Parts: sequence; C-alpha cells; structure tokens
Amino acid sequence: MPTIVIGGDVCPVGRNDSLFKEGNASSIFSDLLDVFRSSDFSIVNLECPLIESKSPIKKNGPTLGVESACVNGLKNAGINAVTLANNHIMDHGIKGLRNTIEVCRNAGIQTVGAGMNVKEAGKPLYHSIENKKIGIIGVAENEFSIAEEDSAGANPLNLYQTSQVIKENRSDLDLLIILYHGGKELYEYPSPLLADTCRFLIETGADVVIVQHTHCPGTIEEYQNGYIVYGQGNLIFDKYKSQPAFRKGFLVMLTSLSSGKKLDLQIIPYVQSDKFPGAKRMAAKDEAEFLQMMQKRSKQISEKGFIEESWNKLCENKKQAYLNRILGPNRIIKKLNSYYWFRKLFYGDDFMLRLRNTITCESHHEVLLTLFKKNML
Repeated sequence: MPTIVIGGDVCPVGRNDSLFKEGNASSIFSDLLDVFRSSDFSIVNLECPLIESKSPIKKNGPTLGVESACVNGLKNAGINAVTLANNHIMDHGIKGLRNTIEVCRNAGIQTVGAGMNVKEAGKPLYHSIENKKIGIIGVAENEFSIAEEDSAGANPLNLYQTSQVIKENRSDLDLLIILYHGGKELYEYPSPLLADTCRFLIETGADVVIVQHTHCPGTIEEYQNGYIVYGQGNLIFDKYKSQPAFRKGFLVMLTSLSSGKKLDLQIIPYVQSDKFPGAKRMAAKDEAEFLQMMQKRSKQISEKGFIEESWNKLCENKKQAYLNRILGPNRIIKKLNSYYWFRKLFYGDDFMLRLRNTITCESHHEVLLTLFKKNML
C-alpha cells in the first residue's frame, strides 16, 4: 500500500546542528528513521535557509540560518522533498534562498513553496506513486519572507490565487495536499479565520490541509471528504526549553490512494530535542495519553462555538502583549500601557477608533501593507 509521510518544522540548530552536518540520520530520527525510509514519498518543512555566509535581512523576530552541510541529515534520512513556504526562508535574503534550493537539488531533494518570483514559488510539486499522481502546494502567511511578481521568496497565502491553482490541477491529480505555514504559535486550536481558510481549501478541491508553524501539536478535523491538521508541531527544533509543547509533535502518514477507497490519515507521535537531541517515538504509555488528548481536542473543535470561545480567551490573555506591539515604542510606554487610565488619557477614544479602522478595514489595511512593503514609511 503506498504511503506518504509528512513531517513538521525542521531547524537544525543547537544540539542537532552537528548531527545534521555529519549526516547522522540514525541519531537525528532514531526509531522514526524507518518510517521515512519505508515510505513511498516523504516531505518536511525546512524552517530555515541553508547558507554559506550570513546576510541577514531586517525583520521583526528571530533570524534563522544553518550551514549548507546540514542537508546531509535530510538526505541520509531518505527525505524526498522540503517545503520552503515559511516565514524564515528569506532570513538571509535571495542569496540564502538561492543557495538552499541549489543545495537541496544537488542532494536529490525536491523543493516547493518558494522561488525567484511569486509565479515560481506557487508551482505545485508533483510526484507519482504506482500510477497515482500527487500534487503538493506550499503556502505561507504574509510575513517578511513573501515572494512578489518581481522578487524572490515564499508562496503567499492568497485564497484567490491558491484556489485557482487548485482548480487548474485538481482534475489531473489523485491526491492534492496543501502545506499551510501559519496559525498562532504555541496555540493548540485553530483561530476562527484559520478554520475558515482551511475548510475553504478543502471545499475548493484539496484532499488534505496540514498547518505547520505553530510549534505545538494541535487538532485534526475530518471535513467533507478531506482532512485538516491544525498544527503538527516541530519535527527537529532545539529551542524554547520552557515550553513542553514545543518538544512534541507527530508525523502524518497518508495511505490508501486507490480509487474508490477513503484516504487514511494516521499520526505517529514523538518527542524531540528533549533530554537528548533528535526525535524519537514516545513511550507506549505517553503515546496513548497523547493520542487521547489529541482525540479530546479534536472533538472540542466540532462543538458549536468552541473555536470562537477558545480564541477569545487567548486574545484576552494576549491583550497587553499586542497593545505593546502597536503602542509600545519603548520600555516606559510599554509599562504605562498596562494601566487602563494611561491608555484612556494618552491615546483617547478617537485615536483607538482610528487605529481600529485602519487595521480592520481592507482598503486601509492594504494601504498600510503597501507603505511598509515598499519602504515608504
């Protein structure tokens, strides 16, 4: 029976760096290695560019990049492809992206989801298994890595353009997978917008939508005739020791591609970069508890109103942090923003209403995006 294995975010930093450069696949993937090597096709998200020298761009958030030799770990594991549609692939500019694509190609690893322009970045990856044609599209939320008509980067999430690509390819494919890089980091459930977007992609013709980037295991939804995975967790990423969820994830295994048979989705849980570098399957007891928790969370999102209620609670908890993102130019103001009286006195109702309209109105939002993207501010 043909199988496709999909892994989450791979960033060979910290203790995993040397293992990747050495090509020590058995130490990196332990008892997951046979899963990759026995599959008919495997793909993971490469969460950073492969670089020869540093050329960091100006951006908000961490800048990631590892030496080109790290491709050895992917190659020796038998991983067939990587998606580059993520928010870090342009962390070292076009130089880093171009080198990543070239290094992967020389290692016999296909890439999808990024290119020298948006048309190239949006091209699906095709692969055939036993006369069954598979298509994979990589998309990323709009951050600092996005390709445009005349500039390199990741394939942007644009529902109109993505739906057109799906419709143009659907009739020629037996299986269409969307790898979606987005969602709220370290949040185990989908936001209302994320759920609507993923469901729309299934309605448009995708068979499976897998959300990566959230850095924690999420939930799984059977929707219409397809599957949505709202967060796969990291595959290899040695960081954030204080976040237990950051060290857990699962592989997605797809089987039963035969016509007339329902596509089967299974998950293989693991722990990664915990007491030791690399990833390995959970102990039987831990795996049983993990699968039970996944089942519980996945059932919750089918309950009416749950997604919205859970999202509202998260937003309430994040209120201060986001106020400081938009209204905190320095430490003093950030501290004062925690006091309601200061916000009312310093900014006033008119300012907050104007800010709300500027951010939420599509036309105003588009003007702001253009001004920032073209460095006009």
